[in-house]
This record gives sequence, structure tokens and C-alpha cells, in this order.
Amino acid sequence: MGRVQDKVVFITGAARGQGRAEAVRLAEEGADIIAIDVCEGIDSVDYPLASRADLDETVRLVEKLGRRIVALPADVRDPAALQAAVAEGVAQLGRLDSVVAQAGIAPIGRAEAQAFMDVVAVNFNGVVNAVQAALPHLPDGGSVIATGSTAALMQSSDMTSRPDFGKLGYSFAKRSVAAFVNDLAVALAPRRIRVNAVHPTNCNTDMLNSEPMYREFRPDLENPTREDALPAFHVMTAFGLPYVEPRDIADMVLFLVSDESRYVTGMQMRVDAGAIVQRRPQQPQF
Repeated sequence: MGRVQDKVVFITGAARGQGRAEAVRLAEEGADIIAIDVCEGIDSVDYPLASRADLDETVRLVEKLGRRIVALPADVRDPAALQAAVAEGVAQLGRLDSVVAQAGIAPIGRAEAQAFMDVVAVNFNGVVNAVQAALPHLPDGGSVIATGSTAALMQSSDMTSRPDFGKLGYSFAKRSVAAFVNDLAVALAPRRIRVNAVHPTNCNTDMLNSEPMYREFRPDLENPTREDALPAFHVMTAFGLPYVEPRDIADMVLFLVSDESRYVTGMQMRVDAGAIVQRRPQQPQF
């Protein structure tokens, strides 16, 4: 028997990157998956978002493991679309045990207010919408997991040199996810539904491997490449690593979905290779 045998998990942003890794890792341990992704672009995001072909590949990988998956295009900014997707998944798979609110964007390098609004709508409102869609179906003892970021746990960036409202919105949204998880854990405690956040450092996904991120890490260059940016990625960890892998995040999600974490709630689970502790060398943070 797998660690999450026959559980059903709803994952947003499942077409590629961390969401796909989570779907596959959970399927390896016996879970069935309800997977959604927007499968189209957002104007303020300067790198390609996942496609329907990406979502189809997630389906192929999960089914290859002998598990069931219901995969639908849906936008986390649309509560009705999420509610319909969850209802369809539950109708086909018979239950729901956990939600992983993974979907996220990073419209960094954008100086218009719309970039701020877009990232908040996806990275924070999308988390709330996913939980709202899942909650009526979750049993007592279920699990809610939201993806934050180490950016949520660091001081906000200096905005005086050049406006970057996409980056400002990203930091705000991820801090809001951390606060949401903290308080929702109290609200759902009477039902023993655990609520936790996972905060990755740099993760080796399409979001990191994009031109906006290369410019973020190498602002001294006009058109930096991945090779230019790679040495600078190391500043985000204490281990001297440029990034962690999606599988590393998926392993933490697996723990939080599984009954191994049955008494773990309200936690900010950092998968950051020491990114936070190297910036907080003072007394331990509890």
C-alpha cells in the first residue's frame, strides 16, 4: 500500500512544474488526481504559461502509474470554474481528501498596476478559491496545502531604484498565503482538517528558467542568458545550490497529504535549502 493509497487530491497549476511533480509523486504513492490549469497566457506574464498539451502530459504520466486522473482547463481566478471542476472530479473519482493550491505566476519586471492585480488574483485569490471549491467535499481529517514562497518570509524588496509592481504583488500575495494558512488552520481545527503552507526557494521550473528571472538575477546585463544568471541563483540558498527540484517540493506535499502529518497544522514548511535561516541568524523563529 502507498502512503496516500486511494486518496483523491485536487491540484491547481498541475500542467507542469511543481504541480505536475506533485501529481506524479502522489500517484506513485497511490493517489488519484483532480488536475486543473489555466492552459492559456496572461498578458502581464512575460513567459509562456502551461498549455493543454502540458496538461495532457500530466495525464499521461499519472495514468502510466496506474492511477486515475480527471484533468480540466480552469482558471483559479474563476470560483465557479473551480467549483465545477472539483464537482466533476468528485463525481468521477468518488471522493476528495486533499487540496493542493499550487497555481502561481510571477509577472516580475512589470511597472504597471495590472501586474500587481494579476499576481494577487492568481497567487492569493486563486488559493482562496481553490480551498473554497474543495471544502464542501473534504472529510474530517482532510488536508489543505497552499504554495507560498520564501519571498513571503523575507523583507520586501527596495522599490526605489525601478518600479516593479509585479514583484511587489508577488511578495504581497505569498505573504497573504502564509497568513491565510495560519488562521484557516484555527478555523478548520474542530474538523481536524490540517492546513499548511509549503514555501520553496528557487525551483527548477519554467518560471525560474525564463527571461524575466534572468534579468532579475542579472540586472547588470541587458539580455542575460540562463548561463549568465545561473551563478547568481546561488544567493537564494545557504547550501550553495542554485535551486531545488520540483520533486523536492512534491515530497513535502506528499508528507502533508499523507496521514503521517495528521497532527501537523498551521505550519510554514520551508523547502529552501537554508534561504531563510541564513537571513535570520538571530534567535530561532517559532
